[in-house]
Amino acid sequence: MPDAAAATPSLINREFSLLEFNARVQAQARDETMPLLERLRFLCIASTNMDEFFEIRVSGLQQRASIAPGSADPDGLATGDVLTEALDRARAIVERQYQIWNDELIPAMRDAGVHFVRRETWDGAMLADMHTLFQEQIVPVLTPLTLDPSRPFPRILNKSLNFIVGLKGKDIFGRRRHRGLVQAPRSLPRLFRLPDDADGSERYISLSAVIQAFVDELFPSMTVTGCYQFRVTRNSDLFVDEEEVDDLARVLEGELAASRYGAVVRLEVSSDCPDELAQFLLDYFELNRAHLFLVNGPVNLNRLLAICEETSKTDLLFHGYTPGVPDALKAYENTFDALAAKDVLIHQPFQSFSPVIDLLAQAAADPAVLAIKQTLYRTGPDSLIVKHLVDAAYNGKEVTVIIELMARSDEAANIELANRLQEAGAHVVYGVIGYKTHAKMLLIVRREADGPRRYVHLGTGNYHPKTARLYTDYSLMSGNEELGRDVHEVFMQMTSLTPSRKLRHIITSPFQLHTQIIEWIEREAANARAGKSARIIAKLNALIEPQVIEALYAASAAGVQIDLIVRGICSLRPGIAGVSENIRVRSIIGRFLEHSRVYCFHNDGRERIYCASADWMDRNFFRRIEVCFPILRRAHRQRIRAELDLYLADNSQAWLLQPDGGYVRVDAEAGAERIAAQPTLIEQNSA
Repeated sequence: MPDAAAATPSLINREFSLLEFNARVQAQARDETMPLLERLRFLCIASTNMDEFFEIRVSGLQQRASIAPGSADPDGLATGDVLTEALDRARAIVERQYQIWNDELIPAMRDAGVHFVRRETWDGAMLADMHTLFQEQIVPVLTPLTLDPSRPFPRILNKSLNFIVGLKGKDIFGRRRHRGLVQAPRSLPRLFRLPDDADGSERYISLSAVIQAFVDELFPSMTVTGCYQFRVTRNSDLFVDEEEVDDLARVLEGELAASRYGAVVRLEVSSDCPDELAQFLLDYFELNRAHLFLVNGPVNLNRLLAICEETSKTDLLFHGYTPGVPDALKAYENTFDALAAKDVLIHQPFQSFSPVIDLLAQAAADPAVLAIKQTLYRTGPDSLIVKHLVDAAYNGKEVTVIIELMARSDEAANIELANRLQEAGAHVVYGVIGYKTHAKMLLIVRREADGPRRYVHLGTGNYHPKTARLYTDYSLMSGNEELGRDVHEVFMQMTSLTPSRKLRHIITSPFQLHTQIIEWIEREAANARAGKSARIIAKLNALIEPQVIEALYAASAAGVQIDLIVRGICSLRPGIAGVSENIRVRSIIGRFLEHSRVYCFHNDGRERIYCASADWMDRNFFRRIEVCFPILRRAHRQRIRAELDLYLADNSQAWLLQPDGGYVRVDAEAGAERIAAQPTLIEQNSA
C-alpha cells in the first residue's frame, strides 16, 4: 500500500491522469452493451483526446525538458523522465485504439451492415468506380511533389493528412528521384459513402485508400514503390505576453496563424511504411524514434466519426429523446414572470437549455429591458445567443459582453463574434489581462412597476447550444434581488477593475474561492472531531490543487466521509491508510460528458450546496475569473443531492480510482439492480 508521500500531487500524477481518463473513454469502445456506432464514437473521442494530449501536454513537457534538461517537479521527478514515460504510455493506448478498430469494430460493423471497404477487397467493378472517383473528384485538387532541391519539403499543417511516396526512375529532365509527397487538401472529405449494397448494407471508403490505389498516376514517368500515410502533431499551445500587447485580438490572430506550424511533437506513419522513409521523416522533423507512432489504419481515427453522422442505421446509435422543461416555466408565458415567482434550476442535457436562450430572446425584444450583460467563453460560430445579443444592441439595449479570446480552440471564433457584436453597437471587453474569464453569467436589467429589477442566469457550463446537448451542466435562472446585486457587482469589477462591494452569496476566483473551499473542508473536519455529522460530496472535472488535496486528507483523517466524482484528472489518492481511507473517488464515463461542478457540504445537518464554473485546479483558483453560487431553494438542494446520490450508486458507467492511481470499472454484483445515472436522468426528465 502506498505511503503518505505517494499521495502528494505531482507532475507525473497530473499528466498520466489524463492518459488514464483517455483509457477509460477508449474502454467504452469495447462495451458491447452500448450501440455499435456509439462505440465507434467513443473511439473517435479517444483519438481526439490523444491529439490534444500531444498538442498541449507533451509539447509542454518537451519545452520544459529542452529549456531546463535537469528540471524536476516538487517530487524530484525529472521532466525528461516524465516525457519518456508519457510517450510510452501514450503508445500503448494508441496501439489499443487500432486493435479495437481492426479486430473488434470493423467485424462487428460488417455484421451489422456497415462496411468499411478496404482496398484489398475491391473487385473489378469497384476498381473502375474508384478510378472514376479519383479522376473526377480528387485529382483536380491534388498537387503531387517530387522532392528535390528546387522543391523542398513543404510546410506540413498540424494534423493534416499526407503521403510519403517512394519513387524509382527519372523525372522528365532525366534526373533520378527517390521520394515524392502528396498532401490531401482540407477541402476533400476523408471518408466517402458509396451506394448501398443490394442487401441494404452501407459502404464507406477512406480517401487514403483511393489515393494510395492510384498514386502511380500522379508520377507517370517514374515507378511508385510505395505510398504511406503520415501525419504530424504540433505544439498548439498559444503564448501571448498579455502584459506587453496593445491590442490582444490583433496579436492573438497572428499567434493563431503561427500555431498551425508549431514545433512537431509526434509523427504518425502507416505501420507498413519502410523504415528508410520513416527515418527520413523523423530526420526532417527533427524527432527521435520515441516520437514515432506506427498505426495500422487511418492516421486520424477521429475522421471515422463521419460514419456516425451519415448512417441511416439509427438502431446502431443511442435512441433520441426530447429533453423536458421545468414545470416552473410552463405556467407562465413570460419567463420574467416565472423567475419573479421563484428560481428555476435546469439540469442539462436531461432538461432543455432552450429556456436560457428564450430568456435572452425575450430580453432582446422586450421594451422594458434596459441592459444586458453576459460572459462568453465558448458559444459556437452560429450561436443564437450571439444573435439575440446583436438584436438587443440594435434594439437600443445597453449590451455589454465580456468575451474570453483565449478560450483554447475557440480563439478564432471568439474574435469573429467580438467583431460582430461591436459592429452592432455592443460594448465588448476582452476579459482581464492575465486571467481567463471562465465564469458563466448573464444579467438582465428590466424596468418594472416598482423600479428596475435584475434577472440572472448562472451556470456550470458554456453558453453553447450544441454542447448543452452533450455535456451535463446545471443552469440557475433567478429573479432573486440579492443574487442579482452580486452578479451586478462582479460585472462592475470585471469592467472597471475596481474592488467590488461585499457579496452576499457569490464567491469568486481569483479572490475568495480557494480560501473558502478550504474553510468549508476544515469546518467539516472540525465537526467530525467534535462528534458531529460530517460529509463532503464534490462533483468536478479535475482535482489537482495541492492545498485543497491536503485539506481533504486532513478531513479524512478526522473522520469525514468524502465522496468525489471526478471525471478527468485527479491527483488525490484515495484509500491510503492514515491519509485518505475515508475518501472515495469515482469517474462516470457515459453518453454525455460529465461537466457540472457541484460542491456539497453537510454542515452539521444544515447542508449547503454550491454550483460553480471552477474545478479544483490551480488555474481555476488563481489564474481565472470564476463564479461559485449557492443553491438557495430547498427543493433544488434536495434534487441536486438526490442526483449526486444517483451518481454515487451508479454500477454501470462508473470507475473507481485506486490508491496506485489506476481505475477499476464498477460491476454490479450478480443479481443486483443495474443502476446507470445518465439513462435514469433521461427517463426522469424527458418531455
